[in-house]
Amino acid sequence: MQDKVVAITGASRGIGAETARIFARAGAKVALLARNHEAIAALAAEIGPQALAVPCDVADWRSVSEAVDRVVVAWGRLDVLVNNAGVIDPIARIAEVDPTAWARLIEINLTGVFHGIRAALPVMKGQGEGTILTVSSGAATTPYEGWSAYSASKAGAAMLMQSLHAEEGHWLRVMGLSPGTVATEMQVRIKASGINPVSQLTLADHIPPDWPARALLWMCGPDAEEFRGQEIRLRDEAIRRRMGLQ
Repeated sequence: MQDKVVAITGASRGIGAETARIFARAGAKVALLARNHEAIAALAAEIGPQALAVPCDVADWRSVSEAVDRVVVAWGRLDVLVNNAGVIDPIARIAEVDPTAWARLIEINLTGVFHGIRAALPVMKGQGEGTILTVSSGAATTPYEGWSAYSASKAGAAMLMQSLHAEEGHWLRVMGLSPGTVATEMQVRIKASGINPVSQLTLADHIPPDWPARALLWMCGPDAEEFRGQEIRLRDEAIRRRMGLQ
């Protein structure tokens, strides 16, 4: 990854922030995209000159387009896009959930992924190569009470990635990562909701955020070539061993 340019959405915390650290240690230049200006500025200061803080709201097409433009102006290219930004709220049954909050989650978790892809594609196509990775979830294939918006958004994002692979996979590396449950702030909100079995898990049941970050780095390398167009699941122990995650 030496001198490769990587843009990470949702980089202010959790998996996104850890991904920025892991890629930077591997030699990449990392663009930190998130709404929390202060958090990404602090992370950029921690990482050093190879990090660029770019305020961005993935639900806003213009914001995403301008963020990608800023990355290209700064570093001349874009090699990897990590679609990581996502929210879990609202956690509520369909009969009770607020429609506006439900739609806002879809704008972030699904339309935000589309915005990232749409902004990155022309840049990567001009280079003749690129990698687009999306952080998925087991909720994309398994319904959970209270998570209708989250599950629908992750299922939609998974199909979006498959569509992208069908259209551009002959030159573009496209993959998804389903990390399982990760010890991040999102799990705190899930725990507080008390809804569905996931909220009953303890901290010891979750993997650390550096595991999906290390998995995303591995997915950019030659050992992951056979998984193009697929979703990799970190719950698979064989995959974990292959990545060196124990």
